[in-house]
Amino acid sequence: MMIRAYNALYLNDAQIFLAKMFDYALSDCGQAPDWFGLVFARSAVCRQFEMGSPAVISGMTGDEAARNLLQTVMPDEKFPQASFLQERSSAYWTGWALAYYQWFAVKRFKDVFVRVPLSEIMLMYKPYHEMDLMNFVEDLNRRCNSVVSETKLKMIREARGVSQAQLAELSGVAKRSIQLYEQRVNDIDKAQSQTLYKLSRVLGCAIEDLLENPEK
Repeated sequence: MMIRAYNALYLNDAQIFLAKMFDYALSDCGQAPDWFGLVFARSAVCRQFEMGSPAVISGMTGDEAARNLLQTVMPDEKFPQASFLQERSSAYWTGWALAYYQWFAVKRFKDVFVRVPLSEIMLMYKPYHEMDLMNFVEDLNRRCNSVVSETKLKMIREARGVSQAQLAELSGVAKRSIQLYEQRVNDIDKAQSQTLYKLSRVLGCAIEDLLENPEK
């Protein structure tokens, strides 16, 4: 039985929070979905959201959180006030549906987005916004699980648009070693800490994101 991070009583607030966050960043500010998805997934606000922190879910609105996050990564930019449309956008629905999926499936957003990019999830708006939400949950779960055979190293590398040769050159880790990790010939969980550090630094992720079984 999966243990969820927070009680279902707070789920509606969490869904509205993420819906407003994505709607503001993608609709009002025009940010690229895949870029914002990765920025959000690596942020402190995401980690707090995944744990059901009241300071995030109930302590601020989603558009406030999005503006704060965007201001952190683009300090010289000016961002608009949140707009309100009677008809909800696909970005709003995507955030609303993803909040439920993350709670239900007990998955980290960065694990979801590295398997199924946010732009692809947004395309699920049609026809799923007119269906029971569990139809969306089941399909997204299927998509996430269908690429489980890929190592996290490969998924993150490809999500960053970096080739094996480029990663080898930038990190100083031999291309052959990278290939062996991605082919599961060598177990990346047993790699030297210095190797993991070099790879994570180039890919802009945490060392644990590269591990296949970080809990062990």
